[in-house]
Order: sequence, then structure tokens, then C-alpha cells
Amino acid sequence: MTTWVALLRGVNVNGITIRSAELAALLRGLGFEEVKTVLASGNARFTVDVDVARRAELKTRIEAALRHRFDYDAWIVLVTLDELAAAVTAYPFDAAEPSRQPYVVFCTDVAVRDALVDAAASLDPAEDPTHPGIGVVYWSPEVGRTIDTPFGKLLGRAAYKPTTTTRNLRTLVKILG
Repeated sequence: MTTWVALLRGVNVNGITIRSAELAALLRGLGFEEVKTVLASGNARFTVDVDVARRAELKTRIEAALRHRFDYDAWIVLVTLDELAAAVTAYPFDAAEPSRQPYVVFCTDVAVRDALVDAAASLDPAEDPTHPGIGVVYWSPEVGRTIDTPFGKLLGRAAYKPTTTTRNLRTLVKILG
């Protein structure tokens, strides 16, 4: 059995509402065990007998179920609990800095992650501090500036919708439990 974490993109914003209880019920209906949702932002942890080699198949199965049940263009990032723990542990910035948001941008496509890292290299690190990680880009924008920094605007592009999602480090710690 593998413990997985599904990070849904674009949930409970822009009119797409998925209640935690409904998300948990959907995942249980797929046969997943030990289902736990965290916060109301589309985070779910569950156990299923699917190994990492079949990640893409599992991701497609969950996205199809979400599309069918909630009638929206569902995209998720799917990581193992161990991968999530490694991403949290490797956070390179001061997560306790009160003037900054500690974000982790998850990428399902290595080429997309590399493109984000390359784009970030040309940005002002004082305004948009970023750092590459395994399958992620760490980002520490100023509080209140998330969507208006150059990197924030880049992340908001429609081209990244199917392959990225951003989470606050504090949320990830809660998912880890």
C-alpha cells in the first residue's frame, strides 16, 4: 500500500466548489482507504495499492472521477507522502519570516518545472525569491504580492494549469499530520 497526496488545482475559487466531505466520499468510492482531507483547498491524503510506477494511471483515474462528479476541468498533482515530506524538509527559505509567504509550486512535468526555473533565473531575487527542488519550485513572495509579482503572473498563465499547483508550506505540514 502506498500513501498518496492529491493536490487539486483551482478548487474553491472561481466558482468551483468541492466540499471536503464530498471529496473524501469520491476518493472512498474509488476504493481508497484512510482518506483524509485537509483544509478546504483541495488537499487529500489516502492509501491505495498502487505503486509509483502507476502514478500516471492513478492521476488520470482521479481526474476523470472529479470531472464526472463535479463537472469541471479537473487537474491534480499526485505525490507520495514521502515525496511531500521530502519537499517540505528541503524548503530553502525562512518559513517563519512574517513578511513572506512560504510556497511550494508542484509540477507534474519536468519540462514545465525546468521552464519555471529558467524563467525565475531572470527575475529579481529580492522580489521573487525562488529555488529549484525535486519536482517543485520553492517560492517566497512578499505577503500580499502573490499574484502581482513577475513569477506570480507567470504561474497564473493558463498553460500551467494542467501541470502545476501551489501550496503554502504550512498547509503541507498539516497534510503530513
